[in-house]
Amino acid sequence: MKRYLIIAALVILFTFPVWMRVAWYLEGKKELKVVMVDKTTTTNEGIEHRSFNWVLYHEKYCKADRSLYSISKDYYGFFPGTNGQYKIKGLENFSDEQLKNLADNTDLTYYTDTYGVYKREWFGKIFKGDVSQYIYGGMSAQDLKFLLLMKAQHKLILTEYNDIATPTSKDIRSKFEDAFGVRWTGWVGRYFSSLDTTQNKEIPYWLVRDYKAQHNNKWKFKNSGIVFVHESGRIEILENKHDLTAEVPYILTNERNQDRFQVPEKIKYSYWFDVMLTSHSNNVVSVYQIKTTARGDSILNSINIPNPFPAVIEHYGKNYKFYYFCGDFCDNPVDMLFTEFVGITNFRDLFFSANNIVERDSFFWLYYEPMVSTILDEYYSSLNKK
Repeated sequence: MKRYLIIAALVILFTFPVWMRVAWYLEGKKELKVVMVDKTTTTNEGIEHRSFNWVLYHEKYCKADRSLYSISKDYYGFFPGTNGQYKIKGLENFSDEQLKNLADNTDLTYYTDTYGVYKREWFGKIFKGDVSQYIYGGMSAQDLKFLLLMKAQHKLILTEYNDIATPTSKDIRSKFEDAFGVRWTGWVGRYFSSLDTTQNKEIPYWLVRDYKAQHNNKWKFKNSGIVFVHESGRIEILENKHDLTAEVPYILTNERNQDRFQVPEKIKYSYWFDVMLTSHSNNVVSVYQIKTTARGDSILNSINIPNPFPAVIEHYGKNYKFYYFCGDFCDNPVDMLFTEFVGITNFRDLFFSANNIVERDSFFWLYYEPMVSTILDEYYSSLNKK
């Protein structure tokens, strides 16, 4: 009997992934008409919207024709080709009537990135000085009209980091801020695992040049740290061990929102973020906390950055449903390989090493995926109650 039990256990162990996949295929699809906008994707892998596609695909949200959403096709924005060729399929060329028809036939929209594509990165030219001109990018007047139509129809709107920053015009930004009760302070930030330019070749040339120009031609950093860049060009840096007692920003969530979104109380965040403020009409779901020394505190105070500050902003009233993710949340190194497995999120701990301070997989598995899945599930349920 014991032998048969061992054989049965081995059969279950080795066939378990197959049954997980079979179970996924047997699950029913859920129709949800989505308009996704990504103006920054430079490959068919869709790095800037892949995380959202992962959730849509895994949860089997589908289009009206019952097909699942494609990373390379089902979005508006910049479509990369080969040999420097590209196509732009944005909302900029939509008439007002076309925008209204689109909003009428859309359940939700997610603007994952409007930073755009620049000549330097697309054509491979090296510009040692300033950032090159952009080919396409920024939130347009037609984008804003579409968002306001979605708001008027009480549809779900998801936005995030850089959607209203450069190269969006200040007029469009101001109208977006007024409409949704948020305000960008002009500051963005990012953690760097090393600020030593002899060790970390990913530190942008302009960052070092401009910082030195503003700080007596000095760049003495050797440790990790958090870089803050203002739209005016001002740069300030908090260095680990001198200005920071914890080297990365952390996202903190209160108990109520932990339970609602199934996210942890605390998780590190090591990528780009923007410093946003919000009106009392919105809720703050999570906040960034930067753990500073007295010197670090004084630097933040000198540039009017509050600590903590919002990480996720929500408006979930009956009049409209809106989220702003104050970071490059949709850009994660997640693999689409495991989307077709039921219950794969129960094994999330296998996909990252939490001890690695720079890894970003844990953010996807522990924070982004459960939060966005919850948002979509709540909204889909509300649509089906009507």
